[in-house]
Amino acid sequence: MVQYPVEGSCQCGSVRYQLLRAPRKVVACHCKECQKLSTSAFSITAMVDVDALKFSGDMAEWSRVAESGNINEAYFCRTCGNRIYHRDPAKPDTIKLKPANLSDTTMLRPTAHVWVSEKQAWYDIPDGVPVFDKQP
Repeated sequence: MVQYPVEGSCQCGSVRYQLLRAPRKVVACHCKECQKLSTSAFSITAMVDVDALKFSGDMAEWSRVAESGNINEAYFCRTCGNRIYHRDPAKPDTIKLKPANLSDTTMLRPTAHVWVSEKQAWYDIPDGVPVFDKQP
């Protein structure tokens, strides 16, 4: 059982945060952009209410337009470059946390796999988890 708050930080420790309660959902994204971000087969994202997080430290911002036309803002440590979270300015109440840098990651079981149309062929998605060819 996860004990909240859970601490998180970037690689160098300049950015720290607390996750105050469980994410609403956890998604594994297999799109090519997330493969670039994670340098792996997919990226894990925890959908979190904005008031469930407390951040400290200086972050930089970068943004891109997603295939949907939505803006994807990314926030990362200015020192080590470690990605901390994403957000869509059209949905200000939700943070898309990149939670692999939490001290306790036991809650990170994906509840869905998205963009499986770009999935690496060698990765097998576990049975019983919803899958979507693109963004649902």
